[in-house]
Amino acid sequence: MAVQDRFGNLIIPKRHDAYARRVNDLGQDLELRLVRSFTVVAAHRHFGRAAADLHVAQPALSRQIQRLEKHLGVRLLDRTPQGTRLTPAGQSFLPRAQALLQAARQAALAVREQAETERIAIGYVEDLVITAAVRELRRRCPDAEIATRYLSCRDVGALSDNRVDALIARAPLPFAADDVFTAPLYEEPRMLVVPRGHPLADRASVTAEELASEDAAPCALETADWTSYRILGAGVPPIESYEDKLELVASGRAIAVLPVGDRRSSLRPDLVTVPIEGAPPSQVVLVSRKGDPNPMIRNLRLAAKAVLTTPAA
Repeated sequence: MAVQDRFGNLIIPKRHDAYARRVNDLGQDLELRLVRSFTVVAAHRHFGRAAADLHVAQPALSRQIQRLEKHLGVRLLDRTPQGTRLTPAGQSFLPRAQALLQAARQAALAVREQAETERIAIGYVEDLVITAAVRELRRRCPDAEIATRYLSCRDVGALSDNRVDALIARAPLPFAADDVFTAPLYEEPRMLVVPRGHPLADRASVTAEELASEDAAPCALETADWTSYRILGAGVPPIESYEDKLELVASGRAIAVLPVGDRRSSLRPDLVTVPIEGAPPSQVVLVSRKGDPNPMIRNLRLAAKAVLTTPAA
């Protein structure tokens, strides 16, 4: 039997050492398919009926049992005129074989259940392009179910009502700090958008001070002096549609302050962009609900931070 030396180390006598290696080898090499075949034969007590249950030919089933017996070094089944019966070794092995198969089934179910929880719906707002982050997340979690949902700046409530699990948007956002976890991703400077022919259109840049006196008609979600999108102009009515805001700028009734990463204005030849000096940057963040146990949210956060580092990402 095994004993301990004065240092607490386990000493196995040589006559038991070979047996221990044998048991270890058996555990490593045992094929579950052969074990299952054995349990089915044991249940039917008949090779023919067991073969039909397993949808294999009876000679093939006999060879499987022989392989298992050779591997274990014992005879598990004896043939009789009525069919087959368990040997004493087979009787000892049967409950262990059944437990082994049950453990394998439970392990497979646990993995499937975990895979079923690996899903996430990602909301993204307005001009942001999150393709790189989604591609990286798919690379990291190839078996996960990943969906994206485009949201307007007025539909960020999709996070609160569980239509999306995470939101990539520009700060500030209309969420209580106690309700969400916010992870900064990157920052980008701001630009002025004016119609062609505007007095500022030919400037190399403008300063934040020059724009301070302009009247503002901000988006309803804006909560700070410098927000992601601002429409500047006297008597400008509240406008919800981004396209309508650009149309207002193009008509000469207003000017706009946008993040430089928003390239939608560049699609219009009647608009000009001018860099703004001295304006605080626009911050792109990833927001999720506090306490959400979905493991994919952390995976998304890591993926987004890895690839969404510049406005061009």
